[in-house]
Amino acid sequence: MKYTITGSNLQFANIELEQGEEFFSQAGAMKYMTGNMTMEAKAKGGVMKSIGRMFMGESLFLVKYTVNGGKGIVGIGGNAPGKILDINLNEGTWIAQKTAYLGGEAGVNLEVTFQKKLGAIFFGGEGFILQKISGSGMAFLESCGDLITVDLAPGQMYKVSTSHAVAWQESVKYDIAAAGGIKTALFGGEGLFVTTLTGPGKVIIQSMTIPELAGSLIPFIPTGK
Repeated sequence: MKYTITGSNLQFANIELEQGEEFFSQAGAMKYMTGNMTMEAKAKGGVMKSIGRMFMGESLFLVKYTVNGGKGIVGIGGNAPGKILDINLNEGTWIAQKTAYLGGEAGVNLEVTFQKKLGAIFFGGEGFILQKISGSGMAFLESCGDLITVDLAPGQMYKVSTSHAVAWQESVKYDIAAAGGIKTALFGGEGLFVTTLTGPGKVIIQSMTIPELAGSLIPFIPTGK
């Protein structure tokens, strides 16, 4: 498989397949494909993994793409202005927000995982249910806004605003911490708690969340007379 990521804030992942190669995406991710590509809904991983995807807010079925002779291209994209992140699972397992997964090679495993700490569950923003992305090959995640990748040293901590942590390597510890004093919590705009991520490992942070994007548009939506 070859691929390119094109665009700025409404990106495509352009996936080029050879005969015999397979690629999977979430339902609705396909934006275009060449005429020799075929697509088929598949319950990849069996019934239990399909049910797990439903808990993550994803589709019950994934869409499998194959090429019928020669080379074929399928373009996938997200549902909000943002970046597409490519992660190489040959370098390790990742944990991601429950709706971040966009697509991946046949060797990618997607399963539900759960927060283990009550504080992170109720106040962290990323939620009780997360995605564990493992296996081999390339996987693609969607985000909102722009991205920054931070490579945390052992013991190094970053505090991240609620829901802005898109994904992190499995070696990173995830928890919550107080945003600051009472005045900061009430008037700082970050709420009572922030997400804490402690290394070693890489963390992907997005500049905006979909709820923030939606909230910024509400004042400009016509309501009629």
